Amino acid sequence: MKLANRHGWTAYGLALAIIVLDQLSKHWILFAYDLPSRISEQAAGPFYLTMVWNQGVSFGLLRADQDLGRWLLVGFSVVVAIVLAFWARRADRGLMGAALGLVMGGAIGNAIDRARFGAVVDFIDVSRLYFPWVFNIADAAITIGVILLLLDSLRRDAKPERTRP
Repeated sequence: MKLANRHGWTAYGLALAIIVLDQLSKHWILFAYDLPSRISEQAAGPFYLTMVWNQGVSFGLLRADQDLGRWLLVGFSVVVAIVLAFWARRADRGLMGAALGLVMGGAIGNAIDRARFGAVVDFIDVSRLYFPWVFNIADAAITIGVILLLLDSLRRDAKPERTRP
């Protein structure tokens, strides 16, 4: 079994950092700041902290109200993270490693919430900037990771232009 290259290790380290940051922020929101009792409060300018228990897959879509749906989503998130971990072992570019790490960390962060609470803890609210969803650090990591994967694939597929003599 081949060990991960340096981009793979970057992916694993970034995934771990996202999981820790995500879970620490959710712990603070739930138990130190007690956002569930406050519902929503302005933090700064258009940035609000708003408590949402997301039972859906992403941005509240495809709700999993039943226990079976919850555990299927947990299992799916773990399988995705495992597949990405194997992919990260073969990452040959830094952008790809970073992207995979962000998606892995976000998937595991949200899976932990589903396993613990039956729903994902969302609290970052920038709806005053016309972004209608409330999200968390794991969601942001997944979104940024997917965008970076797309950019990496475009860079990889682009053929260098030939220069004329």
